[in-house]
Amino acid sequence: MNPETLTRKSKKLSWLLRHGAGEEGLPMDPAGWVPITEVLTRLRLARGQLDEVVRRNTKRRLQVDGDRIRCCQGHSLDGMPVTRSALEASWVAWGGGTVWHGTSVDAVAPIARGGIVPGRRTHVHLAPALSSVVGKRAAVHVMLAVDPARMAAAGEPLWAAPNGVVLARRVPPDCITELRPMTRRAKARAEEWRGLFGHSGQRPPT
Repeated sequence: MNPETLTRKSKKLSWLLRHGAGEEGLPMDPAGWVPITEVLTRLRLARGQLDEVVRRNTKRRLQVDGDRIRCCQGHSLDGMPVTRSALEASWVAWGGGTVWHGTSVDAVAPIARGGIVPGRRTHVHLAPALSSVVGKRAAVHVMLAVDPARMAAAGEPLWAAPNGVVLARRVPPDCITELRPMTRRAKARAEEWRGLFGHSGQRPPT
């Protein structure tokens, strides 16, 4: 499969499994699993093509288990058969250290007021490291550090999906312990934003 075709097929598959199953009437269980035969028919794919799309997916979000397939995270909340509890039961508890959330310049002030919320997705996506290719957008203005210990104290569990993305239902503002600007525009406003977070937004001493 040439790169252009691979990208097109991968995008269609990800859309179907993360956002379009309800609209398309695709049989999906609450944890996001779908029979592979249904996907092959609807997307007009051969099994070999599907396997190639899964193997070459750069964010490893596609997961195959026997005769079924799913995206292991990233689902829309509205209009999809998935449930938060079923997805969480299919992940593992996060046992690592600080995780990171990448965001935009415009989102920083609302996050300082109300925390990080998933919007139309089932969960907030977090990266296990600043250098990670999973759990964050390709290009972000600001990275926010989230403390797992503070999350636990706030009654907000963290889970890890099979592809390494860390997930939460929400992140309260007090669980954000550092703000790291990633672009020139963000660096110009970093101190202003840290003031919005109070002690939570200040970089800890080294």
